[in-house]
Amino acid sequence: MAVFETVTDGLRFPEGPVVMPDGSVIVTEIEQGKITRVKPDGSKEVVATTGGGPNGLALGPDGKLYCCNNGGFEYAEANGYLAPHGIANDYSGGRIERIDIATGQVEILYKSGDHGCVLRGPNDIVFDEHGGFWFTDHGKVDYAKRCHDIVGIFYAKTDGSHLEEVIFPSNNPNGVGLAPDGRALYAAETYTCRLMKFNITAPGKVAPDAGPGGPGIPLYRPAGYKFFDSLAMEANGNICVATIGECGISVIAPEGELVEFVATDDIFTTNIAFGGDDMMDAYITLSGSGRLVKTRWNRPGLKLNY
Repeated sequence: MAVFETVTDGLRFPEGPVVMPDGSVIVTEIEQGKITRVKPDGSKEVVATTGGGPNGLALGPDGKLYCCNNGGFEYAEANGYLAPHGIANDYSGGRIERIDIATGQVEILYKSGDHGCVLRGPNDIVFDEHGGFWFTDHGKVDYAKRCHDIVGIFYAKTDGSHLEEVIFPSNNPNGVGLAPDGRALYAAETYTCRLMKFNITAPGKVAPDAGPGGPGIPLYRPAGYKFFDSLAMEANGNICVATIGECGISVIAPEGELVEFVATDDIFTTNIAFGGDDMMDAYITLSGSGRLVKTRWNRPGLKLNY
């Protein structure tokens, strides 16, 4: 069983961990609408205040942070756990933000309506080797209106010139990642608890007929009452998917078999990221209890493009 070290606690629904060269980890605090740097000694400092619901986070080729802002959730708190609960009463719209780490300046790169695209709840993000990025839109649930968004998966460029909904519809996609060779895109669907694979044919393009129902190939789906959240890749091509309900990380081979399950103690285990000289330090966000924890992984994680 994995041994976890608490790096820090007291975070308000942390997600999107980015491991920095100095050993610090930058996370989003979705409930607080801010970006926070966690230093190796566990101390925290605010990098930026975005408002809304900063969610997925990635370093871009320019050294700036790119943030999927979902516009905000309402929250419920009980039994020591914080949980999202529907669309925020002050929902501020889905958007992609660019953040200067040194100054904390927040710039809206794309908002809903740009390039004819609807952004409801951008969630997770990954850069490819060409400097563009894929991101998922998880959408919103509006309990008052009894409705649930139909959403997709997007590709965009960092200069603001290109935003495209490449995959539509998608079943509330959450985590997103790229195979080590860049030829496959993986997306974890939350409510169906499916891991989907898409064959990439060119930057920002996927094969339209990879599976019987369209571009996606259902790769893995566990039994039981559980949900998929974010994901990260291992260097060997395995996909590590944060699994809510079962409390842990499901490690899935690219062929679709479960390699192992690494258990945690938080029902809202949401994200994993890799760092360290050998890329075998795994940082996991335990969002319900507000912790960032660290453990030694059994295999090295994939080095991200930036």
